Formats: sequence, C-alpha cells, structure tokens
Amino acid sequence: MAERRAFAQKISRTVAAEVRKQISGQYSGSPQLLKNLNIVGNISHHTTVPLTEAVDPVDLEEYLITHPLAVDSGPLRDLIEFPPDDIEVVYSPRDCRTLVSAVPEESEMDPHVRDCIRSYTEDWAVVIRKYHKLGTGFNPNTLDKQKERQKGLPKQVFESDEAPDGNNYQDEQDDLKRRSMSIDDTPRGSWACSIFDLKNSLPDALLPNLLDRTPNEEIDRQNDDQRKSNRHKELFGLHPSPDEEEPIERLSVPDVPKEHFGQRLLVKCLSLKFEIEIEPIFASLALYDVKEKKKISENFYFDLNSEQMKGLLRPHVPPAAITTLARSAIFSITYPSQDVFLVIKLEKVLQQGDIGECAEPYMIFKEADATKNKEKLEKLKSQADQFCQRLGKYRMPFAWTAIHLMNIVSSAGSLERDSTEVEISTGERKGSWSERRNSSIVGRRSLERTTSGDDACNLTSFRPATLTVTNFFKQEGDRLSDEDLYKFLADMRRPSSVLRRLRPITAQLKIDISPAPENPHYCLTPELLQVKLYPDSRVRPTREILEFPARDVYVPNTTYRNLLYIYPQSLNFANRQGSARNITVKVQFMYGEDPSNAMPVIFGKSSCSEFSKEAYTAVVYHNRSPDFHEEIKVKLPATLTDHHHLLFTFYHVSCQQKQNTPLETPVGYTWIPMLQNGRLKTGQFCLPVSLEKPPQAYSVLSPEVPLPGMKWVDNHKGVFNVEVVAVSSIHTQDPYLDKFFALVNALDEHMFPVRIGDMRIMENNLENELKSSISALNSSQLEPVVRFLHLLLDKLILLVVRPPVIAGQIVNLGQASFEAMASIINRLHKNLEGNHDQHGRNSLLASYIYYVFRLPHTYSNSPSPGPGGLGGSVHYATMARSAVRPASLNLNRSRSLSNSNPDISGTPTSPDDEVRSIIGSKGLDRSNSWVNTGGPKAAPWGSNPSPSAESTQAMDRSCNRMSSHTETSSFLQTLTGRLPTKKGKEDELEKLSLLLFHEELALQWVVCSGGVRESALQQAWFFFELMVKSMVHHLYFNDKLDAPRKSRFPERFMDDIAALVSTIASDIVSRFQKDTEMVERLNTSLAFFLNDLLSVMDRGFVFSLIKTCYKQVSSKLYSLPNPSVLVSLRLDFLRIVCSHEHYVTLNLPCSLLTPPASPSPSVSSATSQSSGFSTNVQDQKIANMFELSVPFRQQHYLAGLVLTELAVILDPDAEGLFGLHKKVINMVHNLLSSHDSDPRYSDPQTKARVAMLYLPLIGIIMETVPQLYDFTETHNQRGRPICIAPDDYESESGSMISQTVAMAIAGTSVPQLTRPGSFLLTSSSGRQHTTFSAESSRSLLICLLWVLKNADETVLQKWFTDLSVLQLNRLLDLLYLCVSCFEYKGKKVFERMNSLTFKKSKDMRAKLEEAILGSIGARQEMVRRSRGQLGTYTISSPSERSPSGSAFGSQENLRWRKDMTHWRQNTEKLDKSRAEIEHEALIDGNLATEANLIILDTLEIVVQTVSVTESKESILGGVLKVLLHSMACNQSAVYLQHCFATQRALVSKV
Repeated sequence: MAERRAFAQKISRTVAAEVRKQISGQYSGSPQLLKNLNIVGNISHHTTVPLTEAVDPVDLEEYLITHPLAVDSGPLRDLIEFPPDDIEVVYSPRDCRTLVSAVPEESEMDPHVRDCIRSYTEDWAVVIRKYHKLGTGFNPNTLDKQKERQKGLPKQVFESDEAPDGNNYQDEQDDLKRRSMSIDDTPRGSWACSIFDLKNSLPDALLPNLLDRTPNEEIDRQNDDQRKSNRHKELFGLHPSPDEEEPIERLSVPDVPKEHFGQRLLVKCLSLKFEIEIEPIFASLALYDVKEKKKISENFYFDLNSEQMKGLLRPHVPPAAITTLARSAIFSITYPSQDVFLVIKLEKVLQQGDIGECAEPYMIFKEADATKNKEKLEKLKSQADQFCQRLGKYRMPFAWTAIHLMNIVSSAGSLERDSTEVEISTGERKGSWSERRNSSIVGRRSLERTTSGDDACNLTSFRPATLTVTNFFKQEGDRLSDEDLYKFLADMRRPSSVLRRLRPITAQLKIDISPAPENPHYCLTPELLQVKLYPDSRVRPTREILEFPARDVYVPNTTYRNLLYIYPQSLNFANRQGSARNITVKVQFMYGEDPSNAMPVIFGKSSCSEFSKEAYTAVVYHNRSPDFHEEIKVKLPATLTDHHHLLFTFYHVSCQQKQNTPLETPVGYTWIPMLQNGRLKTGQFCLPVSLEKPPQAYSVLSPEVPLPGMKWVDNHKGVFNVEVVAVSSIHTQDPYLDKFFALVNALDEHMFPVRIGDMRIMENNLENELKSSISALNSSQLEPVVRFLHLLLDKLILLVVRPPVIAGQIVNLGQASFEAMASIINRLHKNLEGNHDQHGRNSLLASYIYYVFRLPHTYSNSPSPGPGGLGGSVHYATMARSAVRPASLNLNRSRSLSNSNPDISGTPTSPDDEVRSIIGSKGLDRSNSWVNTGGPKAAPWGSNPSPSAESTQAMDRSCNRMSSHTETSSFLQTLTGRLPTKKGKEDELEKLSLLLFHEELALQWVVCSGGVRESALQQAWFFFELMVKSMVHHLYFNDKLDAPRKSRFPERFMDDIAALVSTIASDIVSRFQKDTEMVERLNTSLAFFLNDLLSVMDRGFVFSLIKTCYKQVSSKLYSLPNPSVLVSLRLDFLRIVCSHEHYVTLNLPCSLLTPPASPSPSVSSATSQSSGFSTNVQDQKIANMFELSVPFRQQHYLAGLVLTELAVILDPDAEGLFGLHKKVINMVHNLLSSHDSDPRYSDPQTKARVAMLYLPLIGIIMETVPQLYDFTETHNQRGRPICIAPDDYESESGSMISQTVAMAIAGTSVPQLTRPGSFLLTSSSGRQHTTFSAESSRSLLICLLWVLKNADETVLQKWFTDLSVLQLNRLLDLLYLCVSCFEYKGKKVFERMNSLTFKKSKDMRAKLEEAILGSIGARQEMVRRSRGQLGTYTISSPSERSPSGSAFGSQENLRWRKDMTHWRQNTEKLDKSRAEIEHEALIDGNLATEANLIILDTLEIVVQTVSVTESKESILGGVLKVLLHSMACNQSAVYLQHCFATQRALVSKV
C-alpha cells in the first residue's frame, strides 16, 4: 500500500457516502444534483434553484438605473457601464493596387455596369468593436505572446541552483568525499546541511530589532507591507497557458476581398540570337497545361531585335509605346502541376516561300562560317530588306519550343553548381542553361493567396535560374492548331520523342525564371494600368500576364475588368472560286457599320502602338485552308449596344510584286454581333463567309441568317472557326444571373418591355418572371455566382427590404429572396470546403458581411456617411412595422400584404389573422408576451419541464404581428406623427426603410419552414452576422448608439429574436446525436450571435435568451444516459458568450448582493452549532458571495453560469462528465488569465472587484481535494522533485475517519449540515474517485491562487470566520498541495531535460515535458506517439520496459523519433539554447516565489481570523504544517525571508 497522503488524512469516503445516502433518502432526484441543494436542517421547503437549472437573470438595464454607483470617475466607474466608444462604424477606402482606378472612361453607363462599378469602388463599411481584442479570444497569456510580457523579471536566488554542477561525475565524487553525508540523505538537499560546510561557512548578519518587544499587530503590519512590496502583478504571466487548440471563442477577422493571384513567376527575356541575323524575329510566351489541354495564360509579346533590325520595319510600324517594350513578365499559376509548359513561339515577316524554305538558312548557316558565306548572307539580307519594305505588316509562323516548367523549378531548387547541363523537357535535345543566385531582386513571399495543386509544384521558393534555350523546332504549316501543340508537348515528355528526330533551328534564347517579388516596381496590369509603386514612367515596364486558370477559381470580383480574347482557329476556302492562297484575317471591333467605326481597342503586341483599330493573323504561304494560332486581345467598352460587333475581313496577300496587282485583295467577310438579346455573345463559332461586303444594318443580324441577294462561300456553310472568350467583371456569362440582373435593373429604371432571350417581358407579367428568376438562381453555375456574389447578395437584400411596385401593386419578394440567399450560401458551403474557418464560416461570405454589406438605405440619394449608389429607386415601396403598436390597434388599410406570403391579399378582420393563416400549420398558440412576463416560471427541481413549452410561447409572440403595412396616410401618421405631403410621400417611404432589414430577416427566418428553414439552420452564422451588422448600422444611422438599450428596438423584433433563439436551441437539443457537425456549427453560431447582441441590445433580454438555451439543454439532460456531448456543447456555448470584451461589466462586479425578495436562506446563513468562530448570525451577504447562491447567480449571471458548470462537472457523482474536466477548467483558467492581463483591471481595487466574481471558486476547489493530483508524492528523493504520472488515488490506504469527523461533515445530525451542499465531501458510494490529471490540477490551483491574491482581504477574513474547523483544515490542505505543485524545479532539471544524460530515463523526461509544455496537446500527442504509448502516461521500471531495454516499446514506427536517428547525438543539445533554459528557470523561479507568497498571505489571514477563537490551536497547527512543508521545498531567498518572518510571528501568537 502506498503511504497515505498528508492532505487526505481526514477523508473517509465511506462515511461521506453514507452521509450522502441518508440525504438522498429524503430527496428524490438525480444524485449528482444533491450537493448543489441549499439545505438547512428542516427548512428545505424554501425556494431553491439547483445548479443544473439556470436562475432568472437580473434585469441589467433596470438594475443600473436603480443602483447608480457613487463613484463619478476612475477605474471602478469603468466597471459599471460599457464605454461610449464601444462600437464604431468605419468607412475605410479600399486599397487600390493601381495608380489610377480601373473604371471605364464612358460617362453614360447602363444600370448594371453602374452597380458593378459601385460594387468594385465603394469604401468598405466595417463595424468595429473597439475593445474586442480584450476578450478571452485574444488572451495574451499564450505561449507565443508571453515572452514579450515576461521581460524585466527579477532573478530569484535558489540554493539548489548555487550547488555544484552534478553533471560532472568526478567533481561530484570529490564533493561527496568531503561531506559528512550525501545530498540525497539530507532533508533539503542543501549544502548548508553538511557539517563540514556549516563549520566553515560565515554567519549571516543578525536581523535588526529581532529581540525588541513589538505588538503582534505591528509585526503583522510590517510583515504584510514587506510581503506586498515588489510583487509581480500578473500571476498568469508566469504560468503557461493550457496546451489547447485555437480557442473556440476566437473569430478571426476575414481577409479583405482582393483580386485573385496564383503563385507568381517572374520571367525575364534577356536575349535571342540566331546563327545569322538577317531580319527581325518576333517572339511570344504563354503557359499551357497539357493534362487539362488548356492555354492557362494570355500571350506575352516581347521584342529582342537589335535597333538595326527594327529599322527595317519603320515604314509599317508607328512609334512604339513604352507599354509595348516590356521584356519581363509576371505569370500567375493557381493550379501548378507537372503538366505546365512555357511555350515560346517565333514569327517573322511574311516572305515568298513556305516555312521550310524560309527556315532553311537558319539551319545550314553557322556564325563561324560567316566570312565563307558572306555573299550568300548579303543576298539573304537584301531579300529580307525587300520583304520588310513591302510586306512589313504581315507575319508568318516560324519556329517554336517549349520548356517543361517544373523541371526547371525542381532542378533550380536542388542545384549546387553555377551551371549545368539539364534536359529542359523530355523530348528536346539537351539544352544548356545556367543558374545563378539573384540576391538583389527576389524577396521570398509567403503564399497567402488561394492556390492549390501539387505540393511538389511550389513556385514560391526555388532559386532563380537563367536558362539558355538552344533548340527551336520549325513550325509545320499544317500543324499550327492548339490540338497539334498539345500532342507535341505530350510527345516531348516521352523518352522516344518524335521531335528528337527533327532537325532543329539553332539559336540562343536566354531567359531568367524566378519567384516574383511581392511588390515589383514598374509593373503594368493586363489592362496596362500602372501598379503601385511606379516611380518613373520612362522605365521599361514589367507586364502582369492574365491567367486563364486550368480549373474554376472561386473568388468574388473586386476590380473592374472587361477584356475580350478572339482566337481565329481555321478557315476552309477549298471550295471557293478564284485565287485565295496567302490568306490573312483582319479583325476589327466596330461600333457601327461604316468603315470608320472601327474602335481603337485592340491591344498592341510588341514595339508598336498601345492600341490599334485592327489586327492581322499570320499568313501560311499557299494554303487555302490555313490554321491560325493568333490571340487578339480587345478592351471591351463598358456599355455595349446592338450595333457593336466583331468584323472579320479575309485578304489574299500577294507575296510577289506584280504590275497591276494590289498587295491585298479582300476575299471574304463575316462578323459576330457582340450582344444577343442583351447578353454578351461568346464561345465557339463556325461562321459562313460572304463573298461580298455585308449590306446595310447587317450588324444586328447573325451571318447565319440568309440575307437575300448575298453570295456566300461554299453555299452558306460554316467555313470559319473562331473562339471568343470574355474575361469580364461586368458580363456574368450565365443566363440565370443575366436574367435576374436584367429584371432587377429594368425594375429600377422602370423600362418596359424587357427583352430577355427570345422573350419580351411586359410590366404585367414582370412579377412572375422576377419570382421565377429568383428561384432559378439555384440553377446558375457556381463560378459566376461567386464572381458576382457581392452584387447578387446586395440585390437580394434590396428586394427583401424594398418590395417593388409593379403595375401599381406592391410585390413582396422577401420570402423568395430569403430562400435564394439560403440556397446560395449553402451551395458555397458545400462546394468550397477549403474556404472554411474552424467554425465552418465560409471566408467569402464572412468577408462580404464584414466589409461589403451595409443597410440598403445607404445606397440611396439620402445623405449618409458612406458613398451612395445601389440604385434605391422611387419605384420601390417600403413596408415597416410599427415600432410601438398597441395590441388592440386596428388599421384601416386599403390592402394588406404579408411579407411571408405575398399571395395573400384582401382585408383580414385583424392585423394578426394573415400571419396566423400563414403559419397556422405550425399549431402555434398566440398567447401573452413571453418577453413581458419574463418567461415561464422555473420548473420545480426534479421535474422534467417540456422542452417545447417555452419555444412555443416565444414562437407565438413572433407570429402575433402585423407583418407589413402599405403606405396609407393613417399608417404614416401612426409611425411619424405627421401626414406626408404628396410630394414628400416617397421620401417618407425611403426613410422608413431604414428600420427594416434585420426585422424582415428575423421575421422571414421565424416563419420559414421545410427545406428553406433547414438551409438557414445549416448556415445560421451568416444570417446572424448579417442581422447584427444591420442592427448596428441602423443604430448608427439613427444616432441611437447612445440611446437607452430598452428603447433601441421594437418589441416585435425582440419577440422574433426570442422565438428564433428558442427554436434554434430546441434544434440543438433534439438533433445533437444525429447531425453532430451541423449542431456544433449551429451551437457556436448561436453563441456568437448572443455575444454580439450583448453589445447592441437590452442585456437583460439577452440574458433571458441565454436562460432559454440553458433551460432547453437542462430539460434534455434529465433523459440522457450519457450527457457529456450535450454538456460539452453547452460549455462551448458558454465559453463563447463569456468571451465578450465587457464580460466583467456584464457581471455587475460593483453590485452588492442582496437577498432575494422571498428570502431563501442558505445553509451558511443559519447559526451553526459546529462553527468554532461565529457567535452571531453569520452575514448573509458574505455567505452569498462565496457560494453559488441564487442571489449570486442572478446578479453575477455569466460568472454564476461558469462556476456552476465547473461545480457540476467536477462533482465526482456527475455521471459521464469526467472527460469534460479539462475543458471546463480551461474555460475558467482562460477567463482569469484574460482578466489578469487586461489593462483595464490593472488597478488593485478594480482587480479585487473582478476577483469577487470568482469567490465561490475557492469552495468548489476545496471540494475537489480528494480528486486533485497529488503533487506531494513527487518527492521520492528529497530536494529532487520529478513529475510523475497520476497514480490511482484509490490504490492508497482506505483508512476510515472517525465518527466525530463524519458528524462534523453532517452536523450533529444528518439533516443539519454545517455548510451548504458545496461542502459535502465528494465521493460516490460503490465506486472510487477519479483523479484529475496533473495539468488540470495545476490549472485549478493557479486559478485558486489568483482569486486568493486579488480578493479583498477583509471579505476573505469574514468568510474564514464563518468556516468550520474541518473546512479551514481543508483549505490548509489545499495550500499544502499548492506549495508542492508550484515548487521550483531547479535550473539543473531544465538542463538535464535538454541534455543526453536523460536518455536512459525517458519516463522522467516525458513527465518534465508535460510539466512545462502541458499535456494532451498536439505536441504532447506526438511525444506519446514516439514512445509507443496509447493510453495515459505510465512510469515503468527498467524491468517493465521492452526487451531491448528501451523505454519506447515498439521500435518500428520512427515517425517524429529524433532520438532514433544517427544525428541525434550532435544536435539535441541545440534544441534549446542556454538563454532559453535560463529564461525557463527564471519564469519557474518567479512563479514559485509568487505562488508561495500568495499562500503566505492567505495563511496570515487565516491566523488573524482564528487567533481570537477557542479552536486556534488545531488551526494554527495546520498553518505551521504548511509553513514547514514550504521550507522543505526549493524556495527562493526572497520567499524564505518572508516565511521566517511569518513563522516568528506565528510562534509569538501561540
């Protein structure tokens, strides 16, 4: 049997269980609730509320009015009320990447374009809770933030640190020889205990005034003053936080919506050199994905020709714009993979002869033979000069090559030499490339953008490389298409590449490839806008190349972009009559049919003008059916009309100069209208080609229409294949979105009929079309929905709050819009799983709410702090509910409409009938107000209240409403107190809409059902956050942020909220076993919602909502065999609610507890026969402060809930809750730790008020003494404490305590208890205690010390007076345990932990790691895994270890097992630097000193309390025992001085 623990000597589990058994015989119900009853003898009939039931909260707003604090200013004043600047609405300008904003130049724009531009340029509307960072979610007492706060700590001196270094074996032996006894044999491991050292050491100086006669009170005062000086203020700053994951109460601020970029690659084109230089060569770069068979970037055109070569083209090329002279480009790759190639294509000036003939000189002539072939070269130059002069504006394909991008990235990353020969891509001949470090340009970027793809394909961290490409393949005239290119690229990766057998064109192209810097200078966007920073416009720019992602990218549009790419693909003139062989296609973007109507919107390529009116495709010599590989980029006008179109003109180019033969002859025409039924026309086209010029008014027709009298190639068959691709943040390119936006804009502009597709929608059928378009949004593609997400949600919200007037009728679209929103956000959640935070919030939606959403009225022309412009039209009606409407009010209305069912019309007999008819299927009874009556009365303890009763009542109130009113004069007079004039009527309606959105949203949510309700529940967080932001904006715009909270929102809205919370709580309770993941999200969403409401609403009302949730859970818990899951959800809920930045203020820390109106005295308030110290009736208020009494739980509402959870879960009789110990303890630890570091509570008087909220914690922890981990047993060798795993508490002697002690527990007879149930000794009859882990015990004890340190000493003293001898001894046992728990481990222990000397004792090292790092975290889990441990930690003797003698167990899995690898011996010593070890020892020393000084402070209070009583001897003996124990532990010199002073004072009193 293990030796009996010192602090557990008086505990008899059997007798305590018998006591409990006798009580349970008198009271039926759950045994785990028994200890929570406040019972005094036979007065158990008084009203009590068990801890498992929530009490009715105090009406906080009313209380603050009726109990004003007498303090005018100062720290205490700040505890009473939230600061006036608590919430701010800030309009912050959005960051613009470019020097000039990307908006169209046109002044006249259609409504949709105007809305889009507003959406991309308006300021962010952000609600800021100014003190939010002071909530527990941002607790600075975390491992990563503590070091900064621990600077400047004094170094504590410990004797154990002054001893010689025990690591040196020889020194230790010599030391032992000269000592009379071993260190291990001495009581304290102190050198001072050696006789030799005692004889040779110098005496300490005598203490002054030690022998003077001084009154005990004066000695106590002096000791107290000395102890309180130079103390560390923040106890938790010395204590590592529990090792837990991201705090559940932390909501990260969403990222600012911004333009999407993938991983970015900088490509610099340095030089291009052929064996012969006879003519200009034009180059382009683009990225291709072979696997996806997709071009994934636009073309980058660059010109590396010499000035001499450029001069040959001067007659044909206008002066070059600086933007076209770029030689470096930044490519973006969202989905990098092994299949990405960088393809380089070369073109030359058109000349007579096919590509093979033209390429021949480049293959046969060598630079070294230039002298020998001088005449031939001169002839070639002369010919080239002639062609340049005549055909300079035409191009022909020449050559190409490709670089396998990932080969370069992977090779560059691992390269050791300055240059090497690598195969750029399988299939090419070996190309040489050199690699160099680039120290000046490349700054490493952390990849913060949304990228995915192969992990091995990281483009952000490879070493910059310079490639020299030496081989090009000549273009095959009949293999120019992209399909042919993909075949070539796939072939290049095969070992037996066909391309290897081809004769190459020898050249040298030098390219730099590197990760792009974060903010490159002199950069141009794809629209040629200058990106900040751009110091000098004359510098050669770098071009950003637009990405065409291989797969969809789901990022909302944030910038204006409106580009069109035209890809002519092939032409078939085989059946055309006449000569047409050298064919080029001229492409023009026309705004009319006259030749002069060509627009200068086609981007230039290289060394040319920025924009041009036409572009030509390259010519394939003597080919009647050529393929093309051109990319023509067009800047689309913001507003398109029916006359905008693309015109294609086909020319035959005469390469030979003949008399009377023009240079180019038109041989065909075709076109594509840009708009078709109002939608941008894009995609693949196979167009017929006309032989004649198109007739008048051709642009509004498609060329497929057989126009009379026109001649067509090949009998009007499609002979020209072209693809048109738009990259636009204006055109959705989705028919469902297009229809929705078109209808909404038509409504806005009141322009009818609306043409959509083949339909002409008149005003009389607009309502049905609008409803069907809203419901059809679910059929739209997800990618465009996400791209236009901000505008789409804005429009849906506008429809919710401003029902449009169509044909003189108000059309209610609230329900349809709410359903559409629910559907859209659920699609995003299901399809974009990678975008969720830990609470399941989609980052795109969170960003929308945080930055973009604002009340719709801020878009109208009325003045507001934000920019206007959503387009609030006069054709919108406004529906509002009366803010204060008498229940009997009957309005005479010409028409009554329901927000939840627009199809109901007529004049109901009462305003509430219509809602009754809508939701009558729910079977709701509309009785009295749940809010006004304060909710149903608490059910008697032990009963099982119906979970649906409160839910039903709250729902009833929400449904007992007039849903909406029309704008009759009487209604306006009711609302505004005046009649509107005819002129001001619409303005009045406009103003009324300010109140609506959160009210309409709550109403729609309450009355919805079926699939819509399920969708809303799935993403409840979205609607909650939307509602809260709307509420804040409403208060802000109406100057109500300073208004009394009770008058901020109408009663009906509060009814809706109550109904909503009640039904959602009911869903959580009823579905937590089936839909675990959804219920977890719903639970946290509801908690965050209530947390937010505490900042804006009547806080007493919010407390009543919290009570509603608690009541629902409590009702369910009665019937659950295993309640841990539901209790865990409730803990998460409570932790989030209590993370509010004004948590302390919400708990009324300055209120004095008053007994309830109907007195219900607790046990402690009665005169107890066993109290040794109190002769009068004990002070009720003091007792209430230290107990979880009803007054305490009412007035300190949230703190009461937290401590109640702690008490119930730590109760050893609580079935199935053992797994929640760590969770509930961490919650309390986190709160106290946050208070400790909060600058608002740094004043000692303020901190005492905060500590007052946690006084019951002392009693709760005293009750857990038998379950606490026994730190006193870690001294298996005196003076060398080690941390060991918790033994089973019950393995020790089970000796009984005396009957006298049992009667002290129970009083003189069983029903008459000394203290409230919170002091019943905890044990369960028939089973043994479960011991807390060391980490949980340590967290509990540090919380205890914090309360003792900061609580008002007078209050503590009064309470100690009330305690019985047994309870005071229990408190001393607790302090005894604290001494061992926070004992200084010693610097050498930290060093050993980090050295190889511990290699043979893995168990010891593991437990030290646990002591410092904490347990059950990710790191500890890895440590456990490495040791092959699956269960809890166990300490095994050498004989119990694995046969190999290793402490690891299995040797197979080497994951994270550094000590099993060959390099461990050299590096482990480096794991922690000497400075880090010193720092750890410094923190541990300061913590030990402060903890022991707090214990000393408490002992002094105990001594002062009991020194005048009869039983002081028994208590003072316990005090002395704690003192002596502390002296036996490692203590600092500072503590020992105060300890001896206390000891001397104690001896003088005995």
